[in-house]
Formats: sequence, C-alpha cells, structure tokens
Amino acid sequence: MRVLITGATGAVGPSVVREALEAGYRVRTLSLDLPQKDSWTKDVDMRLGDVTDLSAVQSAMEGVDGVIHLAALLHIVNPPDSLRGEYERVNVGGTATVTKAASLAKAGRIVFFSTIAVYGDTAGSIVTEDSPLHPGTFYARTKHEAEKVVLEAGNSHGLPMGTVLRMGAIYGTRIKGNYQRLVHALATGRFIPIGDGENRRTLIHEKDVARAAVLALFHPSSAGNVYNVSDGCYHSMNEIIGSICSALGRPRPRFRLPVGPTRKIAGIIEDGAGVLGMKAPVARATIDKYTEDMAVSSERIRLQLGFIPRFDLASGWSETIEQMRQQGDL
Repeated sequence: MRVLITGATGAVGPSVVREALEAGYRVRTLSLDLPQKDSWTKDVDMRLGDVTDLSAVQSAMEGVDGVIHLAALLHIVNPPDSLRGEYERVNVGGTATVTKAASLAKAGRIVFFSTIAVYGDTAGSIVTEDSPLHPGTFYARTKHEAEKVVLEAGNSHGLPMGTVLRMGAIYGTRIKGNYQRLVHALATGRFIPIGDGENRRTLIHEKDVARAAVLALFHPSSAGNVYNVSDGCYHSMNEIIGSICSALGRPRPRFRLPVGPTRKIAGIIEDGAGVLGMKAPVARATIDKYTEDMAVSSERIRLQLGFIPRFDLASGWSETIEQMRQQGDL
C-alpha cells in the first residue's frame, strides 16, 4: 500500500516517514523543501509542492491508499494580525485541498495532525475528546476548522475517511519553539522558573507520535474519530524541568519568580519595546503559555486502537538530549 505524507520535512515528518517505511508501506512525500541528509532512505518518492496547490496535491495523490497530513503553519508567540490570512490559507485551505484530492483519487483514509491547543487552558480539570473547545490562537482556531473539513470527508461509499489526532506537546530531537528554548536555557543555567511549577502539561515523544499516526491510518476503528495523543500522563512543569535537568546532568534551578509581578514587568518591557519598534525578550504570552494548565486524557486511543507509548518522561528526554548532543545542537 502507498502512503502520502505531507509536510514530511518538518520537525516530526522524518519520524513519521521512517515509521511508515518500517510498517511496510511505500511512502511518497509532499513538502516545500527537500529533507536534510540522511533523514530517511532513498526508497521514498519525494515530491516538492504546496498543499494549497490543487494540481500539485492531485499529482502527488495518484495511486495513494492513505494520507498522513502534517503540513501546517505552526504556532508562534504573538503572531501579527497580518498572519491571520496565512494561517487560514495553509491550515484550513491546505487541508481542504488535500482532503478534496484524496477523495477524487479514491484514497481510503486521511489522518490529520491537530493539537490539544484547541481545548485552551484546562484550568485544573482533565479534558477528553468530548470536552468543549476553546481555541484561543490563530493556530488553534485554524486547526479546529481544519478538523471539521477532515471529519466531514467521505470515501466513495459515503463512509467517513478522516481521523483527527490531537497531539500533546511534541518533543524530540528536532524540537522547536518553547521546549527547545527551555532545553537550551537549562543547559546554560540561564533559566529561572516562574510560579510554583505545579501546572500540568501533556506531552508526547516524536517517535510515539509517528507510531500513533501509522497505527491510526488503516485501523478499522479510527475512521471518523478524534483521538488525543500523549504519553498517557499529566506532568507538572517541575517534573518536566527535573527530567530535562537529569538528562543534561545539571542541577535543577534553585530560585523561582512569582507569576504576577514577573508578568507585569514583562508587560511593561513588552509595551516599551513595541513603542520603539523592537521585540521584547519575553512576552506576556510566553509567560501565559509556560504557566497554563493542560491536562488532556488520551484514554480513547489506548482503548480503541491499542496505542501504548514507548517513552515516558525520563526515557524520552534522555534520548532527546543524547541525540541533540550527538548532532551538535547542545
């Protein structure tokens, strides 16, 4: 069977490609750029193209049995309003294009990478796939809209063909964004935690992400369903920092900053930087993201699809840090 993977050269894409190959599928990719050297074997049929370009997507879709759709414009802190249209074009429009092409090509299944960010701050509760959604960013809102597109898609027999995977915060060798900055700050001893650190986070290692995607692709129970994907636990920021420090071989930070005053000072600096046309070193949104509570249950994918993650917090960060060092990223 042939599988098309969009966005295969991104942070998670290479792991998904390798997992699909190991599962015995023939793999074709569609990305804006070529992969880094040794990202995967030469057995992959690589295509260059934009997921919003219907002709490029239709060409890549020929002879495909299933699609894993990763391509997206990802979350950034405080995106300018000018990016709203780009988020909609790529995340919603691109998903609609991929879904349409898959339907026309009679591809049987689509697995769509979404995010637990669609739930918003869980505020002390534990949310499930049936909980109300409160997407608060361009990224989360467009992912929610794209989910609807995928779940409404039907195959030639009128049966649902889409599966939505709402990913926890993904970490691994190619991590970017907040967790990448956290690792580097802890590695250099320049990180001071904010708050008591008891707010919870929901994480998943990139290799487990790949396993979940390939498992869901042709599983008979997954079509038409939404699944949260995580390592099955809720980790406090204290536990995450402790695991990273242990993997780095460094002591945990000794001091803490209070949330309220720190956010107020950051806001003053952020506003002043804005007046001067500069970027503040720390934004309110960064502090809010760090201190938010995100406890999301992934019981459904375990019970319905039999997904069991291989990495817990300690083993996941140990492997991540080791590989980052081998690659010269630390």
